[in-house]
Formats: sequence, structure tokens, C-alpha cells
Amino acid sequence: MGLLEFNDVGIDLGTASVLVYVKGKGIVLREPSVVAVEKLTGRILAIGEDARKMLGRTPGNIVALRPLRDGVISNYDITERLLHHFLKKVSGTHVFFKPRVVVCVPSGVTEVEKRSVIDATEEAGARHTYLIEEPIAAAIGAGIDISAPRGSMILDIGGGTSDVAILSLGGAVLSSSIKVAGDKFDESIVRYMRKKHNLLIGERTAEEMKIRIGSAYPRKEQLFIDVKGRNLISGLPQAIVVASNEMIDALEEPLQSILECVRTMFESTPPELASDITESGICLTGGGALLFGMDRFIAEHTKVPCYIAEDPVSCVAIGTGKVLENIDKFSSGAIYDYKRGDYFEITQ
Repeated sequence: MGLLEFNDVGIDLGTASVLVYVKGKGIVLREPSVVAVEKLTGRILAIGEDARKMLGRTPGNIVALRPLRDGVISNYDITERLLHHFLKKVSGTHVFFKPRVVVCVPSGVTEVEKRSVIDATEEAGARHTYLIEEPIAAAIGAGIDISAPRGSMILDIGGGTSDVAILSLGGAVLSSSIKVAGDKFDESIVRYMRKKHNLLIGERTAEEMKIRIGSAYPRKEQLFIDVKGRNLISGLPQAIVVASNEMIDALEEPLQSILECVRTMFESTPPELASDITESGICLTGGGALLFGMDRFIAEHTKVPCYIAEDPVSCVAIGTGKVLENIDKFSSGAIYDYKRGDYFEITQ
């Protein structure tokens, strides 16, 4: 394996976190997509986990921000510097060899959004950039043979977007993306705590509640968590105990939006492919798939079997890596090469 090949990387450029896959090594980096910046000078103070610890705790002259929102770049300059930092981190001593990079984007992104991802990646040091839609990468990473003449369904619930796709013969027959995912779960929990308990909590507290007691389906045994925040009536700090069954009510709105997206997809699915999916089931990937009972929630309301991929959080990154390993064997539909101005189709 030559140095150029060794340096090639696949990036899951997520709203919540960035995963980097290096050819021949696997996933080598997993960091939150958060950057801490000094307001006046624009100087970056921290990136990744160090910056995430600063969320909601910074003084007036520092801001901790997430440069990606709803699956797309909201702050181009910061995203470019974030990518440059991570590419440099995984390049090691091979800094003179610019890598080829495969980057994931949500299905249905606009040409302008694609262009911004490509430009940011190349400004960060990529030699050549390819784009792949997240549900396709997730399916490949989950071990689904999407090149087969059979219908497969993937539901990838990330931080900023939920992507659902029907795949067959190496490409997406139907795909859809909604801006309802992990971030909206957190926002719903914040709203619920404010409305139900008159308690104002932060983004990180809501995320911790989601991870520890979040539920999409009733649990046999309830879990409890101490939640600390600011009482909106007295204005003083307060701690209360919240039960896991409350999370079903708190998350009802975003869960219904994701369910509606899946149902709408089925309405447009050709009958033969729908029959295949009824047999094989819906594959859930992304961090949102780890929400307790998510598979049972989708299965109960669609009457179609659901299963969670083996490593749902890493599926997209693993998929980009598999594409990277076989980039020269691709022939038009799934992988976008902007220099050619067209797509490659997966021929596994």
C-alpha cells in the first residue's frame, strides 16, 4: 500500500460528531463537531471534546459553537478549520500527501450545499473529494448488499437529520431527509421540562437525559434521574427527579415526524420492493437508533420488522471506508464526483 492510498480518508461529517476513517486503519477519530472561538480575534481555542465541555459555560469573550446545523454547513470558515484540524490529526507524518476524501451528506441536499462541503474539504487539504449520501453509506456500513436486485430500507437518525431510503441495484430508488433527529430530541426535552416542571435546563443536560432515560417505547421497569436546572418561577437553582416514562411524552413530536417520514416513503414504494422490505425489515442506524425502544416504536406503527445495525453510530463512517477501499471499482448513482460532474453507482 502506497502513502497516497494510506492517506485516503472517509469522513462522516455529522451535526453532532465527526468520525474519520483512514484507509487500511479503520475509524481513527471520533470527536464532537464543536469549536470554541475567541469572539474578537476569531482565534480557535479548542476543537472537539475539549470544546464540547465549554458548551453553555463560556465567558463573554469566548463562544462554543457547532458549525454544522441540520446536516449542512452553517458556518463555512469554522467548518473548514475543523476539517483541517482533523485531517492534520489523522495524517500524522504524511503531511505532504493530500488525501482523497469521501464525505457523507444527507440525502436531498442542494447543489449549493454540496458545493460548500466540497470547497470546505478541499480548502482543508483534500486532493480530491467525493460525496456519498448518508443512507447509502449507512447501509453499506451495516453490511447490507445494496447491489442486489432486492429492496432494502434504511433509516439513519443522526444529530441534525433523519434520512430514510429504499435501496436496490446499487442506488437509492427513493430517499428523503427531514431535519428532525437527535438535536430536535434535545430541544423537545428542554421544552417539556420548561412546560411541565417550570425548570430551565441546558442542551447538555437534555442530551444526558436522552441518553440515560430517553424512551420511544414504554419500559418494563422505570428509570429515574436527578435533573438540575433553574426554576423559572423563583429564578433559583433546583434539582428534581424525572422518570423515564415522561420521556415518551417529551419526545412524542419528533418521533411522530420521523414515523410520518417512513410512512410517506412506503406510500411511494413500488409493491415488489415493499414486499422485499417486509421480509428483510427496516435497518436503523445513527445515534438516534440507540434511543430505547426506537425499533419497537417504528415496527409497531408500520407493521414492518425493524432491527438495529450492529454498530449504529459508526455505520456511516464504516460505509465511507468501504467505498474508499473500492473507489476505483465504482461505475453512475451513489457517489458524486464533482470533477466529473456525475455519479458513480455501487457495483459490489
